[in-house]
Amino acid sequence: MVSDIIVENRPDITGHEYSPLKYALSWVLWPALFVVCMAVTAYGFSIDKHILYFNAAYVFLIVSLFALEKWMPHEREWLNPDGQNWASILHTLSSKGTVQGLLVFGGTIGLLDYLDDTPVVIWADEPSYGLWPFDWPMWAQVSLAVVAAEFGLYWVHRAGHEIAFFWRFHAIHHSVTKLWFLNTGRFHFIDSVLSIVLAMAILLMLGAPVEVMKWVSAVTAFIGMLTHCNVEMRFGWVSYVFNTPGLHRWHHSKDLKEGNRNYGENVMVWDLLFGTYYDADYRPPVDIGMKDYMPKAFGRQIIWPFLSVSARQRLEPDYKPLEFIKEDKS
Repeated sequence: MVSDIIVENRPDITGHEYSPLKYALSWVLWPALFVVCMAVTAYGFSIDKHILYFNAAYVFLIVSLFALEKWMPHEREWLNPDGQNWASILHTLSSKGTVQGLLVFGGTIGLLDYLDDTPVVIWADEPSYGLWPFDWPMWAQVSLAVVAAEFGLYWVHRAGHEIAFFWRFHAIHHSVTKLWFLNTGRFHFIDSVLSIVLAMAILLMLGAPVEVMKWVSAVTAFIGMLTHCNVEMRFGWVSYVFNTPGLHRWHHSKDLKEGNRNYGENVMVWDLLFGTYYDADYRPPVDIGMKDYMPKAFGRQIIWPFLSVSARQRLEPDYKPLEFIKEDKS
C-alpha cells in the first residue's frame, strides 16, 4: 500500500532528508495522538468534567497538528495558502450550530448535554427500550456505537457523492485544493445535519445511553481532525480499521475511481463490506478538489446549493454548468 512506502530520502520542507526520527514518528503519530486525546477525554468523564477535558484534548490536537504540518508535511504544496481559511472556519462554525460553536468545535457533545438535562424519557441514561448491551464494558459499548453510527454516516456520505441533489451540499467540502486540519469542519450545514441526525437516530433506535453518544461524538471529532491533516504518516493495518489520512487523500481525488471511495468517517467496516474501500501502491494525487465550480466567498457557498443554473450565472459570471458526473463502472 502507498502508506507502507518508505520515503526516507525524500526532502522535507526545510530541504533536508527525512531523518530516522521523522520516519519513526510517521508510524506512531496517528495512534499516539488518538490515544492521548481519548485518554484525556476518558479522564474528564471519570471526574464528570468531560466537556472541559474534551475541549482541552481537541485544542491539544489542533496545536499538535498545526506544528507537525509545518515540520513534517505530507505535501509541501499544501502549505501554500488557498484563500479559503476564513470560509473553512465559518463553515465549521455554521455546520456545528450555535450550541456546538459555543463549545469550540465540540461536535454534538453540547447538544447531547442539553438533551440530557431535559425530562424526555428517551434521553435517560438507560432507556427502557432497544437492544443495547448495558452490561458491556464502556469501551465495548463505545466500539459498538461507533460501528453502528458509522452505518448512517457512511450512507449519507455516499449519497453525497452518488446522488446529484446531495452533492450540491457535499461539494462544499470537496471544493478545497489542499488538505490540512482546518478543512476538518468545512461542510455545508445541511450536509452536517443529515449526517448527525441519521447517525444518532440509529443509536437512539438501539437504545444507546447518552454517555455512549457523547463518546461517539468525541471519537468522530478526533478522527475527523486527524483524517484531514497534512502530516507525513504511515498506517499499515490501521487503515483497515480506521479512516486515516492515507485513505482520505484518495477520497479527495478528482478521479472518481479514486474519489468515490472510502466513505467511512471513523471506521472502514462498511467500505470493506460494500466494496468501496480503496488504497493503492502509488502516491495519492497532490492536485485534489473537484471539477464543479464553487464561489470563493463563504456567503455565496452557503446559498449555492439552493440556486438554479440561471441564478448561479447571474451571481457568478464565470460559472459554467457541469453535468453531474457519476463514476464509470463499466
